Amino acid sequence: MTDPQVAVLMLASFIVIIMLGFPIAFTLMAMAVGFGYYAYFDATRQFRVYDRIAEAGDAGIFELWSEWLQSFLNNRIFDLLVNQTYGVMSNDVLTAVPLFLFMGYVVERANIVDRLFSTLQIAARRIPGSMAVAALITCALFATATGIVGAVVTLMGLLAFPAMLNARYNTSFSAGVICAGGTLGILIPPSIMLIVYAATSNVSIVRLYAGALLPGMLLAGLYVVYVIGRAWLQPSIAPKLREEDVSHISTSKVVIMMITSFVPLAVLIFSVLGAILFGLATPSEAAAIGALGGLLLAMAYRALTWDRLRESVYLTVRTSAMVCWLFVGSWTFASVFSYLGGEQLVSEFVTGLNLSPLEFLILAQIIIFLLGWPLEWSEIIIIFVPIFLPLLVVFEIDPLFFGILVALNLQTSFLTPPMAMSAYYLKGIAPPQVRLAQIFAGCMPFLAMVFLTMVILYVFPDIVFWLPNLVYGR
Repeated sequence: MTDPQVAVLMLASFIVIIMLGFPIAFTLMAMAVGFGYYAYFDATRQFRVYDRIAEAGDAGIFELWSEWLQSFLNNRIFDLLVNQTYGVMSNDVLTAVPLFLFMGYVVERANIVDRLFSTLQIAARRIPGSMAVAALITCALFATATGIVGAVVTLMGLLAFPAMLNARYNTSFSAGVICAGGTLGILIPPSIMLIVYAATSNVSIVRLYAGALLPGMLLAGLYVVYVIGRAWLQPSIAPKLREEDVSHISTSKVVIMMITSFVPLAVLIFSVLGAILFGLATPSEAAAIGALGGLLLAMAYRALTWDRLRESVYLTVRTSAMVCWLFVGSWTFASVFSYLGGEQLVSEFVTGLNLSPLEFLILAQIIIFLLGWPLEWSEIIIIFVPIFLPLLVVFEIDPLFFGILVALNLQTSFLTPPMAMSAYYLKGIAPPQVRLAQIFAGCMPFLAMVFLTMVILYVFPDIVFWLPNLVYGR
């Protein structure tokens, strides 16, 4: 078996093993070490020591066997694993991950999102589908702060979903709003996914944030337009609030509520994002400011208890450790895969198809779309996207544009049956009468909005490049 064939076997074995439910990070490391030992094995040295053992008889046999064992363990894969681990732990870009996560978890545990949703619901009371619009905006802000889809969908499923059902909103419509809104944090900065992609692709994180801003606002805007339009055309799926429930709420009271709930969180998020985009702070420094701001905000609301702080720290450490070990395993895995000739084999196969750049982009997005069914976004970005990155040079595709398309595409993996994780997150905390089929049905229109946004970016790529070129130059 040739080395490239071994590389293909390595990749196929990994996919089969993770389908069986083994932990992905440690599976990556185990397979990287196993196949890497084969790739870097020095057979000549091993046989030379073995021949000396055969010739020596009983004289010095212990020393020779010790030398053989030492040479057996002296394989470069172990040095590679150590170096990759050190490289991940010393990566400045990845330092921002735990800090942003901590900001999000503190905001979640301090019940700030509860206040935000109530305020937006009242502020949008005259708009068709006001509760759905409020839920979408709340999801967008909270998803931006935490970047963890499961946390956003679960919290908003407990907070906004029952409120919409009690207000006689259509079940599928309400479920779609929660599931789609919860995925927005994958794309809208400061996104954890974009940080991971930047570390994987060596693309500037500030340019990625600038490039993702307009597409993220476009997608969120399409969601809101769809919700308002659908509620206007079909009032029965999103009944208006009763006049007696809102008539006593004055404009001045709404303004005060917005100042005390919406404005602080929005200022925190946009301050962090602005500091990054305008070069006032590095992503890590801005994330540290965000973490401190989240603590101060929780203290201002008198919601910061020792138990909540401990939970936030624990969840941050657990999620950050998962991301770091994924990086260690995937970078080691990718190095062995490349050393065996796997990347070259993939490159030759794709270039042999004589695809145009557009056809290659569509093929890559279809593959990523399918991978999104069994895998989380973190595994796709860290493990499989690096396989496509060398091909971007061949097809003259900007990795920044590719990264934004991937971020959009990965939202579909949370919304597409049968493996739509957002739907399963919501089903786990929804009332028993809510069926999974109803949640899937509610996700479909929002899935169409994602595909529409991707088509718009294909046709008008300057939506991605305009802001980065304006702020940072070409």
